[in-house]
Amino acid sequence: MEPTEMTAVELVTAYGAGDLSPVEVTSAVLDRIEEVDPELNAYNLVDSEAALAQAKESEQRWQSGYSKGLLDGVPISIKDIFLTKGWPTLRGSASVDPDQPWEVDSPVAARLRADGMVFVGKTTTPEIAWKAVTDSPLTGITRNPADPTKTAGGSSGGAGAAVAAGMAPLAVGTDGGGSVRIPASFCGIVGFKPTQGRIPMFPASPFAPLAHAGPMTRTVEDAALLMDILALPDHRDPTSQAPPHLTYRGEFNREVTGMHVAYSRDLGYLQVDEEVAQIVDAAVAKIDQAGLHVTAADPGFGDPIESFEKMWASGAATLLRTMPGARETIDPGLGAVWDLGESLSAIDYIQARGVGAAVGIRMGEFGEEHNALLTPTVAIPPFEAGHDVPPDSGMTRWPQWAGFSFPFNMTGQPAISIPVGHTAAGLPVGLQIVGPRHADDLVLALGRFVEWLLA
Repeated sequence: MEPTEMTAVELVTAYGAGDLSPVEVTSAVLDRIEEVDPELNAYNLVDSEAALAQAKESEQRWQSGYSKGLLDGVPISIKDIFLTKGWPTLRGSASVDPDQPWEVDSPVAARLRADGMVFVGKTTTPEIAWKAVTDSPLTGITRNPADPTKTAGGSSGGAGAAVAAGMAPLAVGTDGGGSVRIPASFCGIVGFKPTQGRIPMFPASPFAPLAHAGPMTRTVEDAALLMDILALPDHRDPTSQAPPHLTYRGEFNREVTGMHVAYSRDLGYLQVDEEVAQIVDAAVAKIDQAGLHVTAADPGFGDPIESFEKMWASGAATLLRTMPGARETIDPGLGAVWDLGESLSAIDYIQARGVGAAVGIRMGEFGEEHNALLTPTVAIPPFEAGHDVPPDSGMTRWPQWAGFSFPFNMTGQPAISIPVGHTAAGLPVGLQIVGPRHADDLVLALGRFVEWLLA
């Protein structure tokens, strides 16, 4: 197996056995980026010199008989939303001046650095991560490894494409309305959005409380290991949670058969592509036969899209006001969101938050009846790259096709996307598993069960 095809766990095992070195693996990843990224455009920054230097330091540690952390020497990409010391964080925007001191690590970058991981580069994002596809006036269009004419999803589309194409086995993305899970589904990888606040964030996101960070990986085990690194608290995020009383790597493989889960094909109100629905139906049937008790049940809330869009637009307007010259360079779609945000009052925002709270209460009640909820991750397969919505669909805004994901940002619940099949055109399809708040370990365990079952 080529190093670029291996999981993080396989790489660490090979390092320990002396079969591979971090320098060999990092070199292979950099070669893979040079080979395929000109077409896919997943990275907006690659720092080969720094990556090889970090890999050499890791190699010396392994040769001395110890590792610095759980994933010492494993290459990883970082979405260009997280502050990373020594690298510009442009957030997909031409309005951010790259020529300034970059001296601060976000909590995510700091934890990864402390673990000894190898920073390959920064992955693309739409401007300020505003939409569920990945293109921007600054970096252009990011494409899907399964079919480069299609979108990789977003806003962590660069991260999803990088993992799927072998340009680093691990990535970290952000998810404010599906931005980890959507590209995971579209690219055929694992994407995990933990409970809101589980991974600390700094600076505070203007999209809070919708904003989450999360791992994007090839396997659930890799996601669990990455969670053990990322989930420690940071004093710069006053909303971050206390350390968990367990390790995710110790819980992801636990027994889950006999649990009762619900399956909602459309949440009671969404339109779902028939091929996507059939692929997910088939996966759910296998899950039921394998020992999870599946009941068809909708969670019982109405479509909260209007309230979500008010919360989202308020956050966008708050941030864009601080970016000089943004009006002249901005993505036109984001400009419309900015205008909406400027038109809203504090009362509008609080009322929208109230809708999210009501959905959260309903999901809490639903969790008393079912251990978890299964849904498709996205209602549609990947569509043509360079468009915010599928052409000729009649849709005008990305949340109209992302209705399975954003409600669970409003509730702050953990959710994971697991690849469960491909369309006749070879495009990946994901299954979403949503758990109760703070049940991140359960969601990972259920994800591992589905992954094992469908392997």
